[in-house]
Amino acid sequence: MTILLASPRGFCAGVDRAIQIVEQALRLHGAPVYVRHEIVHNRTVVEDLQTKGAVFVDELDEVPADAIVIFSAHGVPKAVPAEAKRRNLFYLDATWPLVSKIHREAERHFAAGRHMLLIGHAGHPEVVGTMGQLPQGAITLIETSEDAERVEPPARERLGYITQTTLSLDDTAEIIAVLRRRFPSIEGPRRDDICYATTNRQQAVKAIAPGADLTLVLGAPNSSNSLRLVEVARTAGSREARLIQHAAEIDWSVLGDGSVLALTAGASAPEHLVEEVIAAAQARFEVRLEEVSVAHENVHFKLPPPLLV
Repeated sequence: MTILLASPRGFCAGVDRAIQIVEQALRLHGAPVYVRHEIVHNRTVVEDLQTKGAVFVDELDEVPADAIVIFSAHGVPKAVPAEAKRRNLFYLDATWPLVSKIHREAERHFAAGRHMLLIGHAGHPEVVGTMGQLPQGAITLIETSEDAERVEPPARERLGYITQTTLSLDDTAEIIAVLRRRFPSIEGPRRDDICYATTNRQQAVKAIAPGADLTLVLGAPNSSNSLRLVEVARTAGSREARLIQHAAEIDWSVLGDGSVLALTAGASAPEHLVEEVIAAAQARFEVRLEEVSVAHENVHFKLPPPLLV
C-alpha cells in the first residue's frame, strides 16, 4: 500500500496557542480552570485537558465565583466577556487571532455604515461569536450561493462581507462571485478571511486526493475545517473520502494490496492520531509512505499577557 501523507496537516498555530493557554493557566493557577465550550473541536484534545484539570462548561453560569474561565478558540459574542466582567470572573480569551481579525473587520464596516453579509454555517461557534460582535440585525448570514442570489439587504449600496475562517475556498469564491455580481459596490476584507492553515490543508488534500482509493481525514464531526477537507478530497478525485476520529474506525476491507491511501488531519487534530493510522496500516500491509508538501508553516501566536511569565 502507498500512503500519501498531506503536509501541512493537523494543528495550526491558533489551535496550538489555544491549548497552550489552558495548559499554562493550569500550571500558573492550578486546577480547576474552567473553559467555556470545547477549546477546539477535538475530543482527544478536550479529554487530555480534562485529565489535567480543565473543566468544560456550556455557559458562564456554570462557573463558580472567583474562578478562572477561558473562552474557546472559536470566539464569543461580546455579551460573554461582558457577563464575565459583571460577575468579576478572571477570564482569558483563546480566540484565534485570525477570528479576532474578522471581528475587527465587522466593526470597521459597521462603523462606516455598512450592513454586513457573513458567509458561514449557521450555528457554528465562530459564526455565533462573529454575529455577536454587532447589534442584532446588523449582520445577515449567507450559507450558500442560493442564499447569495436571494438575499435582499436593507441597503444595497452600503454593504460589506466577511467569511468564516474554516470554509471551502472554492465554495466561498462562488458565493463571493455572486455577491459581487449582484452588489458591485460591496466591500470585502482587506485580506482574505479564510485562515492560512485552512487554505494550506485544502491545497495539500488537492495534491494527494486525485486517484486515491480512499482519503482519510482525522478530525471531529463538529470540526468545520475537517469536514471541508472531506469535501475537497471528493471534489479533487478521491474514489472515496471519510472523516474519522481514530484509527479504530477505519474499514480496512475497502483497501487491499496496491491501494493508495491519502491521509491528512484537520487543524484541531493532534499528530499522534495520524501516527496511529500509519501504524495500523503497517500492521496490515507493506507500506510505502510518501509525504506530499505544498507549504511550510512557521506562524506563531503569542499567549495573552497574563500568562507570559
